[in-house]
Amino acid sequence: MSALGPAWLQRLAAVASLHDAHRRALFTYVRGADDAVGRDEAALALCMPRSTASFHLDRLARDGLLQVEFRKSTKKAAGPGSGRPAKLYKPALDEVGVSVPARHYDLAGDLMATAILRSSAGGVPVVEALLQVAESKGRDAGRPGDLMGALADLGYEPLPDSAGGYRLINCPFRRLSRDHAEVVCSMNGAFLRGAAEASGLDPSVVVPHASTGHCCARIAAVGDGPQSWASASVE
Repeated sequence: MSALGPAWLQRLAAVASLHDAHRRALFTYVRGADDAVGRDEAALALCMPRSTASFHLDRLARDGLLQVEFRKSTKKAAGPGSGRPAKLYKPALDEVGVSVPARHYDLAGDLMATAILRSSAGGVPVVEALLQVAESKGRDAGRPGDLMGALADLGYEPLPDSAGGYRLINCPFRRLSRDHAEVVCSMNGAFLRGAAEASGLDPSVVVPHASTGHCCARIAAVGDGPQSWASASVE
């Protein structure tokens, strides 16, 4: 899991897991409970065989929707084994969503809201604050020695190009960039520079790249000269 939450493939698996009716019922029950839920309690509440409840609860945990903990349950009746810690389940996420291809409008909203607050509090121009916030968040998303892996998890879909760098096939902010290209592409560039720096690369490897339907940036081969973000238009 990255600093920005589960990777795209993890979220896709989590949503797909809820296709099963038993898992949907169990997930809904656990999410609505006041405390972590045991297998016996869930099976009884949903009139489900204990073995079935156990199997699907473990599957929900494996797919990232539930979190497992072991402690003595106050709901477990006295008897053989009552003194042992029980396996309990609780929600792992407040919410989970996925789009194909990957989109991160929640990230864009968080960056913009944080930038507005910083601008209001410190008298910094809002665009300047946005670039600062985006670069800082990008550092949180970077992965030492593996920028491409970090970008793949974020849904950028990096693909080697003929110039020795990487094209970013997907734009996580696609709809926003259509109407607000200058702001969104600058924000995206700052985010990617932060990720590159945290991954151990010079931020200058992130360069603008005008490409219809794709990300407005690419990851250049070391040695490519700096370019202006004004040249990266989005159709």
